[in-house]
Amino acid sequence: MTNEIVENQELIAQSVRDLSERLIRPNIRHWDDTQYFPAELFRQLGAQGLMGMLVPVEYGGSGLGYQEYVTAIVELSRVDGSIGLSMAAHNSLCTNHILLFGNENQKQTYLPRLATGEWLGAWGLTEPNTGSDAGNMQTTAIRNDRGDWVLNGAKNFITHGKSGHVAVVIARTGEPNTQRNATAFVVDRNTPGFSGGRKEDKLGMRASETTEMLFQDCCIPDSQRLGDVGDGFVQSLKVLDGGRISIAALSLGIAYGAYDAALAYAKEREQFGKPIASFQGISFKLADMATAIEAAKLLTYQAATLKDAGKSVTKESAMAKLFASETAVSVANEAVQIFGGYGYTKDFPVEKFYRDAKLCTIGEGTSEIQKVVISRQLLK
Repeated sequence: MTNEIVENQELIAQSVRDLSERLIRPNIRHWDDTQYFPAELFRQLGAQGLMGMLVPVEYGGSGLGYQEYVTAIVELSRVDGSIGLSMAAHNSLCTNHILLFGNENQKQTYLPRLATGEWLGAWGLTEPNTGSDAGNMQTTAIRNDRGDWVLNGAKNFITHGKSGHVAVVIARTGEPNTQRNATAFVVDRNTPGFSGGRKEDKLGMRASETTEMLFQDCCIPDSQRLGDVGDGFVQSLKVLDGGRISIAALSLGIAYGAYDAALAYAKEREQFGKPIASFQGISFKLADMATAIEAAKLLTYQAATLKDAGKSVTKESAMAKLFASETAVSVANEAVQIFGGYGYTKDFPVEKFYRDAKLCTIGEGTSEIQKVVISRQLLK
């Protein structure tokens, strides 16, 4: 890691900490209780360069790498995982898909608005009946006599599915469960036949909008197609390699937040005339938490380093996502335990970290799917 990258990370970390304390922490409880999605916040994040971190400067982005990007997600998620999740989904899924596979006109049209936070991005792969079984997706794109594409179907569990200004959508353009049967399209929000559906009432990450995206005879020109016909699923796998680094970073931030709160509480809370941190039952928990977090950090930044070097990260990103997400859940669980009864109330932060953490083991591929990915790479 070069000195320049380290300096960038330190500057970004401090900047995001300051921003989080000022704009996010005072609102956490309200946003969580009401499931309010603070769309205006992301325009402010865009003004700070956080909504197009991986986008080259010529397209209005920050032109940074995955190590700096991971640092920003960690610091946001250390305060509120919901905000880290939305920022990550915007950067690594929608925006990154267009950056990786869009033609020059598509990049010039969409990336500047996405990178500055003027527009929010959504990314649609998951469907009500096909999560991991993406080859059997029911959303179709059929070419009409004019050469346009007509989309019909529904996507669910989509971050910014209602508020996003533009969405990258993967639709089936061939027969179910056949090779190269899906194609990616970029669809503007105001396109007739494209609408947001039901908003999910979630356990955690409640300030990050998760909704359906619905397509009913949604006609788009062939110029909205990303890459070649049939490349949609292959593109998605490449996008998810980077997306899993994002979720590893999200998990790491949540784990840090829960650990920080538990450590501070264990030093302050007294029982039998001494801080509870002095008891081995508590201090050993803190030791295990800190060790797991450090391991998750190393896996996450290793994947980021390889990604920046242009190397394959399929195995490494899956390992980082698997370990970091499971670490977030276990650390948040132990943090609640250290707080005791107070940890079960909304007056203290670990209750929310506990609820938020679980999504990390599910989104962008469950822990079980990560093991499938890792084992396939090992057995190649």
